[in-house]
Formats: sequence, structure tokens, C-alpha cells
Amino acid sequence: MKFEKSSVIGIVLLGILLIGYFYFTREGQIQLEAKQKHLQDSIAAIVPTIQDPENRLKLIDSPQVKAIVPGTFQQNGIASESFLTLENDVVSIVFTNKGGQPKSVRLKQYASGDSGNVTLLSNDFNKLSYSINTGNNQTSNTADLFFTASSIEKTEEGATSLKFTLSDSTGRSIEHRYRLKKGEYMFEWDLFANGSDKLFTGNSVNLLWQVQADQQELDIATEKRETQLGLMGADGFDYFTMSDGLNETWENGLKWFGVKQKFFNTTIIAQNGFSFAEVTCRVPADSQRIVAQSIATLRSTFPATSQTLIPFKIYIGPNDFSILKKYKMDLEDMVNLGQGFYAFVKYINRWIVLPLFDFFSHYLTSLGLAIMLLTIAIRLITSPLVYSSYVSGAKMKALKPELDVLKQKYKDDQQTYSMEQMKLYRVAGVNPLGGCIPALLQIPIFFALYSFFNSNIHLRGVSFWWSHDLSSYDAVLTWGFNIPGLGSHLSMFTVLAVLTSFLTSLYSMSMTPDQGNPAMKYMPYIFPIMLLGIFNGLPSALTWYYTVSNVITLALQFIIQRYIIDHKKILAEIDTNRKKPRSKSKWQERLEQMQQTQKKVDNLKNKTKK
Repeated sequence: MKFEKSSVIGIVLLGILLIGYFYFTREGQIQLEAKQKHLQDSIAAIVPTIQDPENRLKLIDSPQVKAIVPGTFQQNGIASESFLTLENDVVSIVFTNKGGQPKSVRLKQYASGDSGNVTLLSNDFNKLSYSINTGNNQTSNTADLFFTASSIEKTEEGATSLKFTLSDSTGRSIEHRYRLKKGEYMFEWDLFANGSDKLFTGNSVNLLWQVQADQQELDIATEKRETQLGLMGADGFDYFTMSDGLNETWENGLKWFGVKQKFFNTTIIAQNGFSFAEVTCRVPADSQRIVAQSIATLRSTFPATSQTLIPFKIYIGPNDFSILKKYKMDLEDMVNLGQGFYAFVKYINRWIVLPLFDFFSHYLTSLGLAIMLLTIAIRLITSPLVYSSYVSGAKMKALKPELDVLKQKYKDDQQTYSMEQMKLYRVAGVNPLGGCIPALLQIPIFFALYSFFNSNIHLRGVSFWWSHDLSSYDAVLTWGFNIPGLGSHLSMFTVLAVLTSFLTSLYSMSMTPDQGNPAMKYMPYIFPIMLLGIFNGLPSALTWYYTVSNVITLALQFIIQRYIIDHKKILAEIDTNRKKPRSKSKWQERLEQMQQTQKKVDNLKNKTKK
């Protein structure tokens, strides 16, 4: 078998960058997991409901519960918890009068694993509350107080609104005003306080915002890896992978703050900004089916007046790039189209991949076919790079007879053979890296598509052939134990990707000259094995793309080599180049100097041994 040395370099570099991408993605999570580990004990002491599931708040089975006596605020001794719902065509939000806060959110257009709709904030851990002064040296948390609910009002535009009121005998009052527009996942929350100078200390409200992200996807390990805290601060968007013991603080300039799962997020927006924020996180065991829990303290300040209106907005919905972008708050940055070391690929996704995918999916009922057309379009865009790579390979193949002569002449002296090989390439005007550079330029496209297919919610739950969910792996075979580097399942699209990659490598070897290195003949076997371990847990949309891309590569190789490249013309070009005076580049001079130095060192070692 034959293989082009420059292609080997490209494959090795591709493998290194591919491994590096997954390493840096995981490295960020590992660093956060190790950071401030000592805080776990203090978090457990402060919030026992996080550490011990048995101590979590119990669901209210009876509508009658005994209320606390919060100073001058009247609760009438016995209060009833009641629920009211604001809904539109995309979301249904249940509110409770206990705390005047959201109780659960059902997304009507997204299915959960139990064949119902995706429901967020449905656990009693979730809380949106704050403390108020209810008497002399006495405070109460709004989550423990029962508000009076108004009736639900509707407007001609389809919006619905609801108001919760809490008042005392002195005339002080608090109102939570909620408003949900038609077709929106984001709803408004206005916090109005009469007597705010008495109710709050220091002209500020310290919101306690607890969010529990429950498992929504098949693979909780992947979901945990992609669950993040996202925020818009004074320096722009930032994110943190949620990990056990994570503790972060922001002093000012925070506009919004959210918990982003793989495909859904819960975000609170302060229209006047937050003056301070602190968050702690915990990641429970996978068996609890909880991705992560966060407790945030968010401070909002207001002028020193007796009446205060603090406007908030809350988004609880899908990580859909187009939906989030329309709010013009940079919420679309929550969608991971490229982060960290590979953040630059988000521009490839936003300007090329996403528009192309939206165009094809608009006219096709099958997203699998849309991915295939997307692959073809991308390969057409990069075809000039591929063509130059194959031309370089054809030139090297044309020199094969002369290389065979050199190989036979210097069969016992690999250093001299390499030097003479480089001289031959230089005289013939052949760039040995001509096949490598185009391959390297395509690497950012692969990483862009990796991020795109991992974050595209439109693929969630969509079937294609044997895959029931293009956003997850297609496990056609599972077993009850974990195989290191492979997992507990086998993805059929991954198998196809590996097989087509293997065939592509074999064909490439058959079309390129033998470089004389016996180790190179194993390269077509090593790289596909690497892909099997890396791709097996990735979305089937990505492995389907890679399979189609490999098939296109095979077809292009065959067509270009057999019908487009004029081998006689290449030979004539090489002969013309031989006749031209050609000076060495500095890089070639350094390379030859290194080779000569290495040869002298080897000769000296051989003499010493003798």
C-alpha cells in the first residue's frame, strides 16, 4: 500500500487538533470541578435541601396549610395555596400564590422522554424569592408568604396578565405583575413596592433564585458537559461549565443571568441591571437524573423613594438561535456555536452553516436529507482546496519512477534518501505539503459543524432511518457495561463514518507514491479506530454528515484523478520546471542543513559503535 507523506502529516495534525478540541472542552469542566472544592461543606450547611434529597421541600398535598405570622402582614392564620396559569400557543406557565412566583413551565412544542411535553422548574427546589422587612427587627421571605391573586386578564392582542398582591395593616404592599404575550417564551415580571423604603434595606432587593436543571436528554453525561451558567456582563457574554462547588461573584454590570442546558435555558433579565451577583452550584450523581442545581443571589438597587417599580423579564424556553436573537439582548450567545479555544468557528456557523441549513430544511421534510445537501454545499465551497490537494498528489505520483530509483540507490541510508527526495521535489517544482495545507484549512469547518450539530435544537427528537433522535447517538447495539474509549453502546452512523474513512484512506494510499516508511501503511487503520472512540457518543447528525462527506471525498478522488487531472500535462509541467533555474528557499536550506547535520551525527554514532 502507498501513502503520501504530506497526507500523513495532515491526518496526524487533524487527529491532534481533534483530540485537543475534546481535551480543552473537557479541561474547562475539570478545572471548574476542582475549583473551590472546599466550599461544598459550607454549601451543604446553608442549603441542606441540595445535599440530602430527603430534606427537600415536600409537595403540598392539601390545599390548606398553616401560615406563619409575618409581622404586620396579614395571612389570616390559615392560607390556601392556589395555582393559576398563563399560557399561549407555545408555553404554559403555572403560578402559585405562595410567594407569587412561577411553579412550573410546560413547553408545548417539545416532547420529553415520557411522551409528554418538556416541563421546566417543576421541582420544589426551584425558587424565586427575596426578603422583606415585616416588623421591628423581623424579616420574612416572600417564598413563605401567601399573596392574593387577581383574575387572569386577556388583551385583544392575545396577551394574558396576572397580579399577586401582598399587603399589611400599615398600607405597605408588594405586587408581582406578570404578563405573557402571544407566541413568546419570555414573560414580563414587574415588582412593584409601596413603602419600599420600609420594606427593603439599603434600597436594594436581593433575589434568591434557585434553579434545578432536570435531565431532559438520553445521555446525561453529555447533557452535564454542555450545561452552563451564561451571563451578559460589562465585558460581554461569558459562561461557566456547572460543576460541584462552583462559586462565582460579579460586582456590577450584569444584565442577565441564566442556566443553560443542552437545548433549554432559564434566564432572568434585569432591565435596570444587577448591581451584584453570586452563584454556587452542585452537580448530583447521575442516578438522581438531575443535571445541576444552582443558587444565585441577585441584587437589584433602586432610588430612595417610597414607591418602586423594578422591571424584570424571564425567559424559559428552547435554545433556538433565531428565537433568542429576536430579543436583541445577545441571548443567542447561549447557543454554543463555538466556545473557548475554538470560539472563532461560531462565525462560520452563523454566517455559512446556519443559513444553509435553514434554507435546505425549509424546503425539505427530512432533516437527514437537509444535512446531506448541507454537506454537498460545504464540499462544493471547499472544492478548490481539495482539487489543489489532488493535483499535488498527482505530481508526486508522476515522480514515483524516479523516487523508486532513489529508494533502491539509498535503501540502506534513509537520511540521504530523504535529502535526495527533497531535492527532486524542488527541481520538479512540487510542494510536498501541497496535500497537507488544504486538509488543515478544512479542520475549522469540522469543528464548526461539531458545535452546530451538538447545539441545534431542531434536530432534537427528529428521526432519520434507524436513528430516533438526530441530536443524540443512534445506539443500535447496547450492552450492560462500559468499554473504555467506546462506552456501553455502538452507533451505526459512527460505524459507517469509520468504514468510509477507512475506504477513503485506502484509496488515497493507492493513488500516492510509497514514501518508504513501513509505519505509514498502518495509518489507514489507526485513524478510523480513533474516530470510533471519539464519534460513538456524538450526535448521529454529525456522524451522518461525516459519512456523507467521506462518500463525496471518495467520489471526488475518483473523478478528479481519472477524468479531470491531465497527467500528461503534469509530466510536461515537471519537465519544464526542471529546466528553470531554481533557488532554494530559506526553509529548504534550513531543512537540508538539518538533514545533513543529522546524517553526520548518525555516521559518527555508527563509527563509535564500530
